[in-house]
Amino acid sequence: MFVVIRFRVGEDDQAGFGERVRAAVDVLEQQKGFVAARVGRNVDDPELLALTLEFENIGSYRRALSPYDVKLTAVPLLSQAIDEPTAYEDLPV
Repeated sequence: MFVVIRFRVGEDDQAGFGERVRAAVDVLEQQKGFVAARVGRNVDDPELLALTLEFENIGSYRRALSPYDVKLTAVPLLSQAIDEPTAYEDLPV
């Protein structure tokens, strides 16, 4: 399964945001079931950033958000995301 988390970040704040994303990914990638992460900027709207995470399954993703170090580092960042559904299951193409 994969997660798409979008953020609206002013261009002047993107360097600090990048540091916070790196710290969040660092703790998330230590969690069982973590597969991959990437971050990107929208080509038409440079203040729209997306963090995508991939986990083995939804249970792994939900459990990955529970440890103390994740709550301390990643959850504050994730709470600043655009309020929309984020978790997606893979479908055959």
